[in-house]
Order: sequence, then C-alpha cells, then structure tokens
Amino acid sequence: MSAAEGPLVVGVDTSTQSTKALVVDAATGQVVASGQAPHTVSSGAGRESDPRQWWDALREALHQCGDAAREAAAVSIGGQQHGLVTLDAQGEPVRPALLWNDVRSAPQARRLIEELGGPKSWAERTGSVPGVSFTVTKWAWLTEHEPEAVRAAKAVRLPHDYLTERLTGEGTTDRGDASGTGWWAAGTEAYDEEILARVGLDPALLPRLVRPGEVAGTVRDGHGLPFSKGTLVAAGTGDNAAAALGLGLRPGVPVMSLGTSGTVYAVSQHRPADPTGTVAGFADARGDWLPLACTLNCTLAVDRVAALLGLDREAVEPGTDVTLLPYLDGERTPNLPRSSGLLHGLRHDTTAGQLLQAAYDGAVHSLLGALELVLDADADPTAPLLLIGGGARGTAWQQTVRRLSGRPVQIPEARELVALGAAAQAAGLLTGEDAAAVARRWKTSAGPVLDAVERDEAALTRISGVLSDAAPLLERSAGSS
Repeated sequence: MSAAEGPLVVGVDTSTQSTKALVVDAATGQVVASGQAPHTVSSGAGRESDPRQWWDALREALHQCGDAAREAAAVSIGGQQHGLVTLDAQGEPVRPALLWNDVRSAPQARRLIEELGGPKSWAERTGSVPGVSFTVTKWAWLTEHEPEAVRAAKAVRLPHDYLTERLTGEGTTDRGDASGTGWWAAGTEAYDEEILARVGLDPALLPRLVRPGEVAGTVRDGHGLPFSKGTLVAAGTGDNAAAALGLGLRPGVPVMSLGTSGTVYAVSQHRPADPTGTVAGFADARGDWLPLACTLNCTLAVDRVAALLGLDREAVEPGTDVTLLPYLDGERTPNLPRSSGLLHGLRHDTTAGQLLQAAYDGAVHSLLGALELVLDADADPTAPLLLIGGGARGTAWQQTVRRLSGRPVQIPEARELVALGAAAQAAGLLTGEDAAAVARRWKTSAGPVLDAVERDEAALTRISGVLSDAAPLLERSAGSS
C-alpha cells in the first residue's frame, strides 16, 4: 500500500503523441506514480491515429504505474480536442480518427460557415467560428469523401470520450470538449439539431453530456486495466480545459501553452463570441468559459527548423531583421490552412542561429496577437503570463515570450498539467470540491517568475508587416493539394 494521506486518483492525458497517466494523492496532490506510452500519427495533410492505440497506450502507462494504480478510487481522462472517432455497432473504430491537426476539411469549413449565416451567426450560436480543427468540418469531409464510413458509423466520439466509454461502457462527454465540436450550442449548452441536420449527423450517435461534478460511470469488468470494478469515472474533458483545471485558474489569468500546437487562453465568466474566428469560445470543465486561440505550428515546427539548420533548439542568436513564419502544417491562427512556411529578409550575413530565433519569433507572434483578443477588457495587462507545455522549460521559448510580450512570465513547477487537471476532476468526485479548487489546494501553479522586459515593438511590427504583405501568397501556397 502507498503512504498517501488521502485516497488515490488517476488522471490521464491522451495527447496527440502519447498517453500519460498519473496516480495522485487526492489530499496533497503528490504524484505517487506515473507512466507514458507513445502513439503514431500519419503525416501529410491527413493526420490520423487508430484509437485502439490510445487504449493500448493507456494500458501500458497504467502498467508502468504499478500497484498504486490498483488503489485508485476514481479516474478521469483528459484528451486532445476535436478529433473525430467513428465507431461501429461493436464499438470498434470504423476508420482511423481524424485528428485536430488534419487540415483536409478547409473547403467544408468555408462552406458550412456560409450555409449557416456567416461567421457572426456561428460565433453567437456555438461560441466559435469553425475552422479545419473542428469536428463538424471533419464529419462534413468524411461525408463527402468516405460515405461508406459514415454509413457504418453507429457512434461518433471525441478522443477522450472513446477512452471513457471503454472504461464505463457508456457513451458520455462533457461541456468543455463538446464545445469544440461545432455542433454544441453555447447558449443552450445542448447539441444544435439544425447544425447536425445540415451535416447529416443523427444526434442519437452522439454521447450523453455529463454535467460538471457529475459521475460519468464506473469501471466495468473485462477492461484489462488495474482498476477495480466500480471505480468512479469522471466526465473527463478536452486537454486545454483539463490544463485550466490543473492550474486551478481563476478568471482573467492568462495562459500560454507551448506544445505540438500553441494555445493562449484564460477563464472567463462571460460567454465569448468572436466573429473573426480567432478566438474559440470554448466552455471550461466547471461551468465558466475558456476563450482560446490555437496555432497549429509551435514546438514541433521550431524543432523542425532547428533540425534543418543542424542546430540544437537552444542555439539561437539575436540581432536580425529576418522574418520566418513557421507555418509548416498550414495554420489556424492566422487562418491560413493552405499555407506553408515563409522566410523573408535573408542576407549574406544572416546566421543559422538568427534564422532559428526568427522561427521562435514567428511562432510566438501569432500567439501573442491572439492573447489580446482572448482576455476580457478588465484583465490586468501586467499580470504574469503562465507558461506551460513542453516548450515552457526551454530558455529560448521563455526569453522569446518575455521579449515579445513585455509581461512577467511564470513557469509552474508542476508538470503534466492536463493529467493533473484530470486527476483534480477525479478527486472532486470523492471530496465534493470544485476541481479547480482542488488544484489550488495542491498549489499546482507555483513556480518561478521571470521579470518583465521591454517589449520588442520593432520585431512585432516587422513580423506583422511581412504577414500582411504575404497573406495572398500564403493563402495559395499549398497549390491545389
């Protein structure tokens, strides 16, 4: 038995690249065991994964946790948002899941926006203007390109829903992840039947919406996992909403997450509706809102530039007028799904380290521009920016964010915030507490604060100018692919 002070809970992060599991003491927030196993993702415009990999990775991650996982009294799954999982009558995948960074549905996104009244109508209705990441556009793409898969689908799920259902045997989801589908109405907090009818999706194929704090189900027999039958299963949520829980966020505190994708968000008590589509008006997992902007190209894109240059990711050099827009996978913010990377201002004396710094600058520029739209008007502009995700530990990322934001930057010491947020959600089932309050009790956001430096206005202006001038080229740079 463990030496934990309170009951143990398990929080899971099933992300794009891997599944991570934490066994956490619900009383103290101490991580008593952890495990991780990888997934594979297809390359190119189509980004897909077999959902059965996620289940196998969960089993392996929990196996690595050892005996501690067997003691868990509750479990919750946090997962990558937007992914389209189609299941047959036996609960098996009809085809690989279409992931959030699959950009093939750009034509369907444009068409749906036009057919249902334009961007403003979508923002008011669902909280967001659907882009290529949103599940509704992926379903529309599947309907057009693989009608046989649509006919075979007897259930439609998000990634975290799929794992939760395999635990409980019941199809459930939560408001946080459902708000990223494009078929969840923000005003009524229910599925939008008109949108579903427009894309030919029977609402009976969708999971039941579980309220914040409600039990989604209990672990069933035959799961092949270390949990006891009857272990409580929380609703789970999308990765960004889980990370917000993991930080114990209060309204108005800005967050920048540096991972495969980059995100900026803050909890708000006001329902957002940005008609430009830059800000997605997501719900959080508690009952508030989580206005969020996302870029497709963040750490993975910058690391790719470093590899092309033969440099370590930290080998940046200052002092350059070169601009590099690292839109290697198309881009969501700004909305340029067909774009590719762009380099401008290259000179004989430009060094490889300066090119790498330009890649960092281009990635952070997109995120900071969106942050101004994410925050409520009354948010404190001098409040520290919480920097999380894999990139947050990198000195080059930290210094670039400081220089281009002009804000103090705080780096929480807690790692695996998505899994910690899921664990806090599971703990809340046992204690009756709000999950964010659980995380605040665990002091998950504590960490060093880097002082503000003067904002590099010249760099921001230069990058904005290149982006504006190059927009027509970026919009068609992928040709007819």
